[in-house]
Amino acid sequence: MELYYAFDNELYNMQRDLTIKMKAILNKKKQQRDYFDIIFLCIGTDRIIGDCLGPIVGTKLKNKFEKQNIYNINIYGTLDENVSYSNIEDVLKTINDKYDDAYIISVDSALSNKENIGKVFIKEGKLSLGKSLNKKKIEIGDISISGVVGKNCKIPKYNFNILQNISLNEVLKLANVVYKGIIEAINEMYN
Repeated sequence: MELYYAFDNELYNMQRDLTIKMKAILNKKKQQRDYFDIIFLCIGTDRIIGDCLGPIVGTKLKNKFEKQNIYNINIYGTLDENVSYSNIEDVLKTINDKYDDAYIISVDSALSNKENIGKVFIKEGKLSLGKSLNKKKIEIGDISISGVVGKNCKIPKYNFNILQNISLNEVLKLANVVYKGIIEAINEMYN
Protein backbone atom coordinates (compact mmCIF):
# COMPACT_ATOMS: atom_id res chain seq x y z
CA MET A 1 0.00 0.00 0.00
CA GLU A 2 2.88 2.40 0.68
CA LEU A 3 4.15 2.04 -2.89
CA TYR A 4 0.79 3.21 -4.23
CA TYR A 5 0.90 6.42 -2.19
CA ALA A 6 4.59 7.00 -2.95
CA PHE A 7 3.88 6.61 -6.66
CA ASP A 8 0.94 9.02 -6.44
CA ASN A 9 3.15 11.54 -4.66
CA GLU A 10 5.76 11.18 -7.38
CA LEU A 11 3.16 11.82 -10.09
CA TYR A 12 1.77 14.77 -8.16
CA ASN A 13 5.26 16.24 -7.73
CA MET A 14 5.91 15.90 -11.48
CA GLN A 15 2.59 17.58 -12.21
CA ARG A 16 3.29 20.42 -9.78
CA ASP A 17 6.79 20.90 -11.20
CA LEU A 18 5.33 21.10 -14.73
CA THR A 19 2.73 23.63 -13.54
CA ILE A 20 5.32 25.86 -11.86
CA LYS A 21 7.73 25.83 -14.81
CA MET A 22 5.02 26.37 -17.41
CA LYS A 23 3.45 29.20 -15.46
CA ALA A 24 6.84 30.93 -15.10
CA ILE A 25 7.53 30.67 -18.84
CA LEU A 26 4.03 31.89 -19.79
CA ASN A 27 4.16 34.76 -17.31
CA LYS A 28 7.47 35.89 -18.83
CA LYS A 29 5.80 35.90 -22.26
CA LYS A 30 2.74 37.71 -20.83
CA GLN A 31 4.99 40.49 -19.48
CA GLN A 32 6.43 40.97 -22.98
CA ARG A 33 3.03 40.98 -24.60
CA ASP A 34 -0.30 41.18 -22.81
CA TYR A 35 -2.31 39.16 -25.35
CA PHE A 36 -1.16 36.24 -27.45
CA ASP A 37 -2.69 33.08 -28.85
CA ILE A 38 -1.56 29.85 -27.23
CA ILE A 39 -1.44 26.82 -29.47
CA PHE A 40 -1.10 23.36 -27.97
CA LEU A 41 0.45 21.18 -30.66
CA CYS A 42 -0.12 17.64 -29.37
CA ILE A 43 1.95 15.35 -31.53
CA GLY A 44 1.54 11.63 -32.11
CA THR A 45 -0.77 8.98 -33.44
CA ASP A 46 -3.36 6.78 -31.77
CA ARG A 47 -2.18 3.87 -33.93
CA ILE A 48 0.94 3.34 -31.81
CA ILE A 49 0.38 3.17 -28.04
CA GLY A 50 3.75 4.69 -27.13
CA ASP A 51 3.09 7.61 -29.46
CA CYS A 52 -0.44 8.48 -28.31
CA LEU A 53 0.49 10.65 -25.30
CA GLY A 54 0.16 13.85 -27.37
CA PRO A 55 -3.26 13.03 -28.86
CA ILE A 56 -4.61 11.95 -25.46
CA VAL A 57 -3.51 15.24 -23.89
CA GLY A 58 -4.86 17.15 -26.90
CA THR A 59 -8.27 15.48 -26.63
CA LYS A 60 -8.51 16.26 -22.91
CA LEU A 61 -7.45 19.89 -23.47
CA LYS A 62 -9.87 20.34 -26.35
CA ASN A 63 -12.77 18.98 -24.28
CA LYS A 64 -11.85 21.29 -21.39
CA PHE A 65 -11.26 24.50 -23.35
CA GLU A 66 -14.13 24.06 -25.81
CA LYS A 67 -16.51 24.01 -22.85
CA GLN A 68 -14.94 27.04 -21.14
CA ASN A 69 -14.07 28.98 -24.30
CA ILE A 70 -12.66 31.85 -22.21
CA TYR A 71 -8.98 31.72 -23.05
CA ASN A 72 -7.17 32.38 -26.31
CA ILE A 73 -6.17 28.71 -26.51
CA ASN A 74 -6.32 26.44 -29.54
CA ILE A 75 -5.59 22.73 -29.74
CA TYR A 76 -4.06 20.87 -32.67
CA GLY A 77 -3.63 17.11 -32.38
CA THR A 78 -6.31 14.93 -30.82
CA LEU A 79 -7.31 11.28 -30.96
CA ASP A 80 -9.76 12.20 -33.75
CA GLU A 81 -7.34 14.41 -35.69
CA ASN A 82 -3.74 13.28 -35.21
CA VAL A 83 -0.79 15.55 -35.83
CA SER A 84 2.19 13.39 -36.69
CA TYR A 85 5.43 13.49 -38.63
CA SER A 86 3.48 12.87 -41.87
CA ASN A 87 1.28 15.99 -41.64
CA ILE A 88 3.19 18.33 -39.32
CA GLU A 89 4.33 20.68 -42.09
CA ASP A 90 0.72 21.19 -43.30
CA VAL A 91 -0.46 21.83 -39.73
CA LEU A 92 2.34 24.36 -39.14
CA LYS A 93 1.41 26.15 -42.36
CA THR A 94 -2.23 26.32 -41.20
CA ILE A 95 -1.16 27.73 -37.83
CA ASN A 96 1.14 30.32 -39.44
CA ASP A 97 -1.60 31.39 -41.87
CA LYS A 98 -4.26 31.66 -39.16
CA TYR A 99 -2.34 33.27 -36.27
CA ASP A 100 -0.05 36.29 -36.35
CA ASP A 101 1.96 35.65 -33.22
CA ALA A 102 1.02 32.27 -31.79
CA TYR A 103 2.92 30.83 -28.86
CA ILE A 104 3.27 27.11 -29.57
CA ILE A 105 3.47 24.56 -26.78
CA SER A 106 4.48 21.17 -28.20
CA VAL A 107 3.46 17.99 -26.38
CA ASP A 108 4.89 14.62 -27.40
CA SER A 109 6.00 11.27 -26.08
CA ALA A 110 9.71 10.56 -26.05
CA LEU A 111 12.29 7.83 -25.67
CA SER A 112 15.24 8.49 -23.37
CA ASN A 113 17.61 6.86 -20.89
CA LYS A 114 16.22 4.11 -18.68
CA GLU A 115 16.27 6.35 -15.57
CA ASN A 116 14.00 8.92 -17.30
CA ILE A 117 11.19 6.48 -18.17
CA GLY A 118 7.95 7.63 -16.57
CA LYS A 119 9.09 11.23 -16.19
CA VAL A 120 7.77 14.41 -17.76
CA PHE A 121 10.10 17.17 -18.95
CA ILE A 122 9.26 20.76 -19.83
CA LYS A 123 11.63 23.32 -21.29
CA GLU A 124 11.53 26.64 -23.01
CA GLY A 125 12.56 25.87 -26.54
CA LYS A 126 11.80 23.69 -29.50
CA LEU A 127 10.86 20.03 -29.54
CA SER A 128 12.79 17.78 -31.93
CA LEU A 129 10.40 15.58 -33.86
CA GLY A 130 11.49 12.34 -35.54
CA LYS A 131 14.88 12.18 -33.82
CA SER A 132 14.64 8.71 -32.24
CA LEU A 133 13.31 7.14 -35.45
CA ASN A 134 16.17 8.59 -37.51
CA LYS A 135 13.87 10.78 -39.61
CA LYS A 136 14.70 14.26 -40.84
CA LYS A 137 14.63 16.36 -37.69
CA ILE A 138 11.85 18.94 -37.45
CA GLU A 139 12.01 21.43 -34.58
CA ILE A 140 8.80 23.06 -33.37
CA GLY A 141 7.39 25.08 -30.51
CA ASP A 142 8.28 27.75 -28.00
CA ILE A 143 7.77 25.39 -25.07
CA SER A 144 8.22 21.63 -25.29
CA ILE A 145 6.68 19.06 -22.98
CA SER A 146 7.87 15.46 -23.29
CA GLY A 147 6.62 12.37 -21.50
CA VAL A 148 9.24 9.62 -21.56
CA VAL A 149 7.47 6.35 -22.37
CA GLY A 150 10.42 4.06 -23.07
CA LYS A 151 14.15 3.55 -23.49
CA ASN A 152 15.92 4.95 -26.53
CA CYS A 153 17.94 2.08 -28.01
CA LYS A 154 19.54 4.40 -30.59
CA ILE A 155 18.41 2.00 -33.35
CA PRO A 156 15.28 3.25 -35.21
CA LYS A 157 13.88 -0.25 -35.86
CA TYR A 158 14.10 -1.16 -32.16
CA ASN A 159 12.74 2.23 -31.09
CA PHE A 160 9.70 1.76 -33.31
CA ASN A 161 9.16 -1.69 -31.79
CA ILE A 162 9.43 -0.23 -28.27
CA LEU A 163 6.79 2.42 -29.07
CA GLN A 164 4.43 -0.33 -30.25
CA ASN A 165 4.81 -2.31 -27.03
CA ILE A 166 4.40 0.35 -24.34
CA SER A 167 1.76 -0.11 -21.64
CA LEU A 168 -1.30 2.05 -22.35
CA ASN A 169 -1.74 2.45 -18.59
CA GLU A 170 1.71 4.07 -18.29
CA VAL A 171 0.96 6.43 -21.19
CA LEU A 172 -2.36 7.40 -19.59
CA LYS A 173 -0.63 8.17 -16.26
CA LEU A 174 1.85 10.48 -18.00
CA ALA A 175 -0.91 12.06 -20.10
CA ASN A 176 -2.87 12.84 -16.92
CA VAL A 177 0.19 14.43 -15.33
CA VAL A 178 0.73 16.63 -18.39
CA TYR A 179 -2.96 17.53 -18.73
CA LYS A 180 -3.46 18.41 -15.06
CA GLY A 181 -0.19 20.37 -14.96
CA ILE A 182 -1.24 22.41 -18.01
CA ILE A 183 -4.73 23.09 -16.62
CA GLU A 184 -3.33 24.26 -13.28
CA ALA A 185 -0.77 26.53 -15.00
CA ILE A 186 -3.39 28.10 -17.28
CA ASN A 187 -5.88 28.56 -14.45
CA GLU A 188 -3.25 30.11 -12.15
CA MET A 189 -2.01 32.36 -14.92
CA TYR A 190 -5.42 33.74 -15.88
CA ASN A 191 -6.95 33.96 -12.38
